[in-house]
Amino acid sequence: MSRSQPTFGSYLVTPAELNNALKSSSPSKLSTAPKTVPICGSWFLPNDPQKRQGYQVFKQGHIPNARFFDLDKVADTSSPYPHMLPSPEVFKEAMSGLGVSKDDTLVVYDTAELGIFSAPRVAWTLKVFGHPAVHILNNFKLWVEQGYPTEEGEQKDVGKTDYPLPELDQSKVIAFDDMKEIAKDANKEGREGVQILDARSKGRWEGTDPEPRPGLPSGHMPGSTSVPVPDLLDPETKAFLSPEELRRVFEQKGVDPTKSVISSCGTGVTATVIDAALTVAGYDDGSRKVYDGSWTEWAQRVQPSDNLILKAKE
Repeated sequence: MSRSQPTFGSYLVTPAELNNALKSSSPSKLSTAPKTVPICGSWFLPNDPQKRQGYQVFKQGHIPNARFFDLDKVADTSSPYPHMLPSPEVFKEAMSGLGVSKDDTLVVYDTAELGIFSAPRVAWTLKVFGHPAVHILNNFKLWVEQGYPTEEGEQKDVGKTDYPLPELDQSKVIAFDDMKEIAKDANKEGREGVQILDARSKGRWEGTDPEPRPGLPSGHMPGSTSVPVPDLLDPETKAFLSPEELRRVFEQKGVDPTKSVISSCGTGVTATVIDAALTVAGYDDGSRKVYDGSWTEWAQRVQPSDNLILKAKE
């Protein structure tokens, strides 16, 4: 008799909810029934002061039977820009290697140190490639603090599945050329319907702090609004704020729920923290896109004569 697949009531899952689901529907090589699979999406910036790496932190402690999703490898490695979306073939191979089936419920989580950082990028990637049941744990820091189980060591041998070849939902992604047209027309009549939200720090957005990648100028795109990730998280738990608090933050930033939103950041990772927060806050996801290349692509491809890198007060 197959185990029933749990369903979660919202995009965000609490540690208690995930723990209960894993008790009734944990990954098993002996069963092909739909299961709940914890997916570790740990990733760190290249200038991380402690020089941490995602898989290294995974080995130090992870949810039992978790799989590690490597953002740098499950990507378009031929692109000059970091962890751009992979091809459907690369995605299929990665999901098969993780032992995941399309009817599994996937709950993505971050490191305990960062709380919420790169897990939303993994979750967003899963969703744009059409995986039906995707959630984010809110969050692993609380999972550890509340005494739920963890284990050390390498990812277990989980057996390979034959994940179906997916299709990328292009409506959720925006590319450089389209982004450039929007930025050129920013604040012009008829273009007020597009809102660009930038997840980088206020200093990087203003152009007063350096980018973490050497040689890249800081600043912002015309028409963009600064929405730094910490504004969306509880300062103590590093978990997402409540839906009501998130709505308040977005209202204070002037985000109009009736208009389309493009999220951006340094390399397309924390842009998805904004996108996830919009989901939690109840904003319609039908008119939301993520700029995959984000600032790393933007700052390398726009020309000085374009005047498309602005500094504070501009």
